[in-house]
Amino acid sequence: MTQDRLTEVVTFGCRLNIFESEVIKKNLQLANLDNVIVFNTCTVTKEAEKQARQAIRKAKKNNPAVKIIVTGCAVQNNPQAFANMIEVDKVIGNQEKLSHIYYQLDDDRVVVDDIMQIKETANHLISHFDGKARAFLQIQNGCNHRCTFCIIPFARGNSRSVPIGVIVEQIRHLVELGYNEVVFTGVDITAYGADLPGCPTLAQMIKRVFNLVPELLRLRLSSIDVAEIDDELFEIMAHSSRLMPHFHISLQAGDDMILKRMKRRHNRHQVIEFCHKLRAVRNNVSFGADIIAGFPTETDEMFENTKKLIIDADLQYLHIFPYSVRDGTPAARMPQVPVDIIKTRAAILRDSGEQQLHKFFQKHMHQHVELLCENKQMAHTENFIPVRLDRNYGAGMIVAAQLTGFNETHMIARVINE
Repeated sequence: MTQDRLTEVVTFGCRLNIFESEVIKKNLQLANLDNVIVFNTCTVTKEAEKQARQAIRKAKKNNPAVKIIVTGCAVQNNPQAFANMIEVDKVIGNQEKLSHIYYQLDDDRVVVDDIMQIKETANHLISHFDGKARAFLQIQNGCNHRCTFCIIPFARGNSRSVPIGVIVEQIRHLVELGYNEVVFTGVDITAYGADLPGCPTLAQMIKRVFNLVPELLRLRLSSIDVAEIDDELFEIMAHSSRLMPHFHISLQAGDDMILKRMKRRHNRHQVIEFCHKLRAVRNNVSFGADIIAGFPTETDEMFENTKKLIIDADLQYLHIFPYSVRDGTPAARMPQVPVDIIKTRAAILRDSGEQQLHKFFQKHMHQHVELLCENKQMAHTENFIPVRLDRNYGAGMIVAAQLTGFNETHMIARVINE
């Protein structure tokens, strides 16, 4: 919260929300609002919605005079739940939050339109990301797939892509501002381009960006769907030094029957094969994954298949989600796993992920790396190892360093050039 303007944006959820929160900050300035907090919510799990409601109540209790606006995916799916909160002054949908005209508090209290009617992705030129060493750039929004557990397509709409020319223009702008690393965000970024004239692929778009903006040093992908990786994209992943060697897989499970019941389009063999094939040609690559513990009908044997895949594919950075029933999804009507078993399985998977990460740290001991410096003496390697430095360096700086040790959460490095 700034001192001269009492406005704040509280962000829950994904990197796409981080990007859109920067748009919201700009909209608050354009709307000339003071003493306002905007909550940009997430609906991936019930817990995410619960956390948002708790934060809203706490904010109002701490500052009774503040005006509260709520938006984001949870709002898009269930606007009335937030409109019923006495702490909330205005509720606006996922599309509306991107335009400053909907932030006026004297207009309609609830403004949430049908997201499925949106055919294009609005283009927003963001100049600053508060406290971030890297910039986030939305290249796509929405999703055409209907996984049985997921409510997100109904909060984000169908897949729609940002034209290549606009992406190039925005990256040039970010590079001119001094950002050395840009992260491509979206709901299903490997589906990029299917809705655009000529149907350019994600690989073709990345090649255009690299050719037209040679000053861009580092590019990251926020997440990938193995089923959508074509040969051209794989070649870029394998051989482009400007595309960072860390890929976060939208995995969800490691058992083929559960994947089928989820309506995922990959199987466990495809994931393992992808990881081994890419690691064979780019030995410093790392992999993360989203995994749901306790999906309906998951037996002990099915769970063991998921646990085993973490080892078989050699995954390092795991986001473990206990299964959360989302009303209106097919999975909500399937036989449910008891909550205590879900919690136990989630804990086991987190423990497995920690062991994998520590093995990865050990493997990198004494290696020379390039670090993107962040605040509070933290940095990340190209393959996304979190690193503690001996002092603060300028956020966004790239420095050479040697990894000298590690603990439970990060490695320690000695900078060898400044």
